[in-house]
Amino acid sequence: MSNDRAVYYASVSGGKDSLAMCLHLQDLGIPYRAVFFDTGWEHPDTYRYVREVLPGVIGPIEWLSNEPTLDDAQEADAQEVEAVLGFRSAFVRWCVRKAMFPSRKRRFCTQELKARCVQRVMRRAHEAGETPVNCVGVRAGESAARANLAEREVSPSLDCLVWRPILRWSERDVIDRITRAGVAPNPLYLRGASRVGCWPCIMARKSEIRHIADTDDQRIRAIEALERAVGDRAEARSEVKGATLDNRPGLFQSPRERDGGYPAVPIREIVRWSRTAHGSDLPDRQLGLPGLNDGCLRWGLCESLPDAEEP
Repeated sequence: MSNDRAVYYASVSGGKDSLAMCLHLQDLGIPYRAVFFDTGWEHPDTYRYVREVLPGVIGPIEWLSNEPTLDDAQEADAQEVEAVLGFRSAFVRWCVRKAMFPSRKRRFCTQELKARCVQRVMRRAHEAGETPVNCVGVRAGESAARANLAEREVSPSLDCLVWRPILRWSERDVIDRITRAGVAPNPLYLRGASRVGCWPCIMARKSEIRHIADTDDQRIRAIEALERAVGDRAEARSEVKGATLDNRPGLFQSPRERDGGYPAVPIREIVRWSRTAHGSDLPDRQLGLPGLNDGCLRWGLCESLPDAEEP
């Protein structure tokens, strides 16, 4: 990776992998510029972690965000949702602007909230006469798609080299490197969260949704408010076109196809489903316990919790 002209940009998320990547770059003696892309959809603890903890470990962090322009009515809707959420949100504003949510096929959240910001950074670097290298902390073990990624490749859209320094690391490698540095992990991990970026992601697993529902009712209420705002806008747009909206938009889609598509499901129904046992509509009697155990045990920072007593 030796290149006298290269300037390394490290994408920081507040999660363990991007932190381990920055520590690894330090081990390699590679100076870098850390950048945090604010989606407006993170947990408040993640924002505090990025703002108050990480700079002392990985150095200064530049914050970037990409928000759409809203008209007066859209602005009022966005602010109403943000009042429930607790802060200004680019994610909320894009959903209101488009009168829809990201979906499996139209993941505009990634494009607008992350890719546009990366493009801005790379373009700025080129204008400054730099040869930028985009460092990304992803691991092959996270998914089948990431397992097929190359450690280094040229991105035509970014006009730069993309480097994934910890692509072949295991989760244990990541945790061990962070522990060795004496750095406390994002507190969400210790409370049982398996991932901390986008709270929640539209592709969240059942257990992740359940964890958020059990620990952060404010975020569930914010999703409810956003679904109302986006749904009302989608219905109004359909009426203008003389059409009928068969399915109001929702943050989550059903995994079961119906009439050639995957219908949206209201968040409160999703929460009820998340609290059922795997493959069943019966309540899960072990709610919360596995997540809490896995959280601090993964980091070696707690004792095993006692077995749940029979009622």
